[in-house]
Amino acid sequence: MAPLVAFIALSILIMADQSDATYCVCRSDVSDTVLQKTLDYACGAGADCTQIIQNGPCYQPNTVRAHCSYAVNSYFQRKGQVQGSCIFSNTAMTTESDPSTGNGCVYPSSPSTSTGNNTLLPPSIPSPPGIGTTPPLGGGTGTSPTGGGTGTTPLGGGGLVFLMCG
Repeated sequence: MAPLVAFIALSILIMADQSDATYCVCRSDVSDTVLQKTLDYACGAGADCTQIIQNGPCYQPNTVRAHCSYAVNSYFQRKGQVQGSCIFSNTAMTTESDPSTGNGCVYPSSPSTSTGNNTLLPPSIPSPPGIGTTPPLGGGTGTSPTGGGTGTTPLGGGGLVFLMCG
């Protein structure tokens, strides 16, 4: 009887922990052109975008909105869900609904579940350059993991370039 009670208590704790999860997703009322800029920014500013490259577990659905949501959520989780890290010039919002898809794509729900080894930047860069009031921090071009778009890099100097070979 004691093992059953312990199992039930543990199950309740696990479910309670999952219901407290907060995710960051791209808004559905924003154009793909603007979301591509948000995607490019998030991937260049510390999000783990390796999951949304071609043949990655979160590549499907292959839409700008889906890839953008994965990228901004990764950024949000890596920044520790700090206030302002899911704004992206009002192109993203927080939700408690798990956006993970049933095809093996799991959205991180905390900093400890974020994957990859990208360097974390300070949480003081919450908005992508060029689509809000945040001024650009550097110059250059970058290619998103979805294969399109150019934009301002989040760091100065020669620029940050994503080259994904598929």
